[in-house]
Amino acid sequence: MNTAGVNTVCVVGASLAGLLTARALRGQGYTGRLVLVGEERHRPYDRPPLSKDFLKGAIGEADLALEGEGEELDIEWRLGVAATALDAAARRVTLSDGTSIRADGIVIATGAAARELPGSRGLAGVHTLRTLDDARALRGDLESARRMVVIGGGFIGAEVAATARDLGLDVTLVESGTAPLAGVLGQSMAEAIATLHERRGVRLVRGAYVTELTGTELGGTELGGTELGGTGRVDGVRLADGTHLPADVVVVGIGAIPNTSWLEGSGIELGDGVVCDEGGGTCVPGIVAVGDCAAWFDPAQGRHHRVEHWTGARQRAAVAAATLLSGGTARPEPARPAYFWSDQYDIKIQFIGHASAADSVTVEEGDPADHSFLAVYRQGERPVAVLGVNQVRLFTRWRRHMETAPVQAG
Repeated sequence: MNTAGVNTVCVVGASLAGLLTARALRGQGYTGRLVLVGEERHRPYDRPPLSKDFLKGAIGEADLALEGEGEELDIEWRLGVAATALDAAARRVTLSDGTSIRADGIVIATGAAARELPGSRGLAGVHTLRTLDDARALRGDLESARRMVVIGGGFIGAEVAATARDLGLDVTLVESGTAPLAGVLGQSMAEAIATLHERRGVRLVRGAYVTELTGTELGGTELGGTELGGTGRVDGVRLADGTHLPADVVVVGIGAIPNTSWLEGSGIELGDGVVCDEGGGTCVPGIVAVGDCAAWFDPAQGRHHRVEHWTGARQRAAVAAATLLSGGTARPEPARPAYFWSDQYDIKIQFIGHASAADSVTVEEGDPADHSFLAVYRQGERPVAVLGVNQVRLFTRWRRHMETAPVQAG
């Protein structure tokens, strides 16, 4: 790998994607100065367990560590400080403590932030779940809670609902769509996940929209609407049809927004994230992006899009490092289909591909009613996605097939 002219690399973002890219840089022969900037004060940690084992207290913070024992990457850590601006032409990153870093190469790995419900900030008992500090706060609230309302049936919402039920809480899951995960799995397969939650005791409210959070002041005075400020505690959620759902704790899981506001006016092209080519390169030479904030071009779909899953960051880190060190001349291998997993209750859900590309879906093993099955999504005769629910061995064979099949442009 040609590293000539690259003496300093600044990785902005100290989570999975940032750490893996730093590791890949070293693995590909880069020996120069390596600075890793992280807004959180924590060393890199694993996020998927935050909504599951960590939330229920089955593992501790030490179990979340992403760095290997004794791993030495010769990194200059700048933790607890945020990037506030980028001069792309000069390749200079300005930080919230007033300092700046000039680098020959820059990796943008600032991730995404949880969307908040308008008016909910500062209201006790209302949580999003994206960071370790979020998980700490939610876990503390769960110790005395009896009733939880989860707003949003995506991955975070569904996993938190499952965890809370395992802890014995009365859980209501409010989903604006037809079923949890319908946007990813398609309607018919999402129904199996909906049934799973209902059988485990979750009250599922579909096609519902939240109009306000209700609460009480610390002194007991009732408050109305979302103009609650920071002096009250939530006691429920009101829906558009007037239904009031009592709650001691509310978890908002309505998606994430890429952390790119600090790049506005920098010269970096932005869309739904940092717009990148299929190797992670931005419109500015010497600057790449990876992780939840990066919208890479996918030749199979013919468009840019973000991949907000653990395996996406893992697969793309080495590609972004190669792009940076080669000056953009490295040619990446064809991208693998998107893969994710989700643990809900004692059920492992695995998915690869894109359900939206399919015109049919067939259950080929097991029975959705038993929550142990494998389904194949096809476009004509060609498999474009596979869903496995408690079918790890069979899914693994299908995943291998999907990842080695020739890429067809969309």
